[in-house]
Amino acid sequence: MILRDALYYIFKIIFKIFYYIFFRYEVKGVENIPTKGGVIIASNHLSYLDPPLIGIAINRKAIFIAKWSLFKNPLIGWFVSLYSLPVDKYNPKPSTIKNTVKALKDGKVVVIFPEGGRSINGKLGKGMKGIGMIALLSKAPVVPALIEGTDKALPIGAKFFKPYKVRVTFGTPIVYNKNKVVYNKKDSSKKIQQEITEEIMLSIKMLKGR
Repeated sequence: MILRDALYYIFKIIFKIFYYIFFRYEVKGVENIPTKGGVIIASNHLSYLDPPLIGIAINRKAIFIAKWSLFKNPLIGWFVSLYSLPVDKYNPKPSTIKNTVKALKDGKVVVIFPEGGRSINGKLGKGMKGIGMIALLSKAPVVPALIEGTDKALPIGAKFFKPYKVRVTFGTPIVYNKNKVVYNKKDSSKKIQQEITEEIMLSIKMLKGR
């Protein structure tokens, strides 16, 4: 645990230098991220550059929800496994939700890309309702995040990155609990989860231009 934490901060320093030199990275709204307790950071996803950008932008250690295939990648699999929880977006397991909710209730920061993959056209896609379920079960605040520029720095299919300014903007936290979320009793749990997901995706979209 101590070694893993030390490596996290060492890599964070390295990535900060790298992103500053090549991408002139900019961070806005980081003060919106609570300094204590479980927090969900919900971000759009444009490029493989996104997770490190979120990691260096926030002042807390983060856990990332990552797809299974990354854990099997011979180049980065070991690194991903240290700081991520696996998910199969085509066949999600209840254990994924359970482990994520537990991490949040333990006071961790969990980064989720609700689209389930990188955008192929740079536009914000439809969110998967899993984040709605996690937000409702954990009652952790959801901080929307909008990443810009990483799709130009490292587009889908590109083998090499190119210098390009990137930015991440964090919005105001949204809290889903019994006091702030009131639904008709006839609503199904799936409908509630979908409505929460749609609200989160809209909050990400609204960060454009801030």
